[in-house]
Amino acid sequence: MAVLLRMARWIDQLSEALGKVAISLTLVLVAIGFYNVAARYVGRFIGQNLSSNSFIETQWYLFSVIFFLMFAYNLRHDVNVRVDFLYARWSERRRIWADLLGTLLALIPFCILGIWTTVTPVLFSWRLWEMSPDPGGLPRAPIKTFILVAFSVLLLQAIAQAIKYIAILTGQNEIAQQVRDETALAGHSNFE
Repeated sequence: MAVLLRMARWIDQLSEALGKVAISLTLVLVAIGFYNVAARYVGRFIGQNLSSNSFIETQWYLFSVIFFLMFAYNLRHDVNVRVDFLYARWSERRRIWADLLGTLLALIPFCILGIWTTVTPVLFSWRLWEMSPDPGGLPRAPIKTFILVAFSVLLLQAIAQAIKYIAILTGQNEIAQQVRDETALAGHSNFE
């Protein structure tokens, strides 16, 4: 179990790093979005086209990258939305069982299915070097690759979460405390 827990910590660090990259990209996204809006209005005022499709698509691509990179980060920090009023009233052990079963029976198969159905279109896009149909647009293959990256990193984080759930259920108290601490840092009191 110690080897699996080390692997889970490594995956946690990867998800954390990718999440921080996504958070940093948000500033770039806002700057490009501001430029796009300002260029459109200033360009109309002076009668010049100051914006281009490449800036607009860059903004769209950055939003997609941020969205994709945050999947695993959100799972790691347990900030997914729960509307289940029963879950909130369950004991910690029952919640861990529900999370473990949901991860093993739904999330991991979903990630595998996502990877399986996405590989062929992404490879096809790279083979053709698919381009945006808009004039001055960007290549589509790199952004499509992020779909695979997102599903792969989410799958890794789901495996890490399953390892941590099993560790808690088997009495690894230091793991339970670590999960509680990380959850409290994220501002979510799921284990109280």
